[in-house]
Amino acid sequence: MSTLGPISCVTIATLDVQRMIDTYHLHLGYELVDHGRISPAQARLWGRSGLAGRRYASMLPGGDGPTFIRFVESRVPADYVPFRHMGWNAAELMVQDTDGIAARLEGSPFRIIGPPADLSFSDKIRAMQALGPAQESIYLTSFKEKMAEFDTPEARHYVDRVFIVILGGPSVKVVNDFYHRHFGVAISPVMPAVISVLSNAQGLPADTPHDLAALALQGQSFIEADTMPSATLPRGGLEGELPPAIAMVSFGVDRLPEGLDYLASPVALPEAPYHGRRVAVAVGAAGEWIELIEKGG
Repeated sequence: MSTLGPISCVTIATLDVQRMIDTYHLHLGYELVDHGRISPAQARLWGRSGLAGRRYASMLPGGDGPTFIRFVESRVPADYVPFRHMGWNAAELMVQDTDGIAARLEGSPFRIIGPPADLSFSDKIRAMQALGPAQESIYLTSFKEKMAEFDTPEARHYVDRVFIVILGGPSVKVVNDFYHRHFGVAISPVMPAVISVLSNAQGLPADTPHDLAALALQGQSFIEADTMPSATLPRGGLEGELPPAIAMVSFGVDRLPEGLDYLASPVALPEAPYHGRRVAVAVGAAGEWIELIEKGG
């Protein structure tokens, strides 16, 4: 049984925290629940001591729930292009009406890069894709009916929480093996699927099939592992700053596992999403930052 999950927080690097607050509130209905300056202890945890004093803000869908979106003030490289780099490619949010939210986003700071469509492998799931002001990609997904093979949360808000994070790696096998070895996540079967936003970014035909797998975590959460094309670049980032766009994803974990190289020694932090629990940050098989928060006190 996996010890990993649920998804606790998705952290987005941005030059303008206030713009992100306004955009997510006005267009997605997220509410601000915490804001301030990055503490020295927080900055050390990320191995980025120069981030101390930078602005941050945390938001929740409708102001409640367990899964935060956090914005952190950080400089980002000018050459970052979504879906051309390894690492966290997107955050997938459960919504009540995919077509309805697409209409709401017209003319907003979110740029629709994939209009509403049924998934290539299931007509029971409808999704769209958009890019936010920090070049972060979000998927907005609704289920036409409950599916036995996916333990997914209900959308209590029009736009609800992140329930899947999309990870681009050198292969599904590499990602499967990493999360199985360190966290006991069950090896997930590989399926080919059309991911038009990935193909478009990489200059491939829109109907190109890509291998993916849905890794099931605790807490009705998943990691979608995508095999990236061979021309994909490392994530990178400016020295002393967070990785661009979706910088890291935080997960609950029964205990901090041994055998991982952490950016700094584990520490207990008071602010959300930690609430006094121990936390550490590791780097995964695709160069992705994984923030691990112990579930115990």
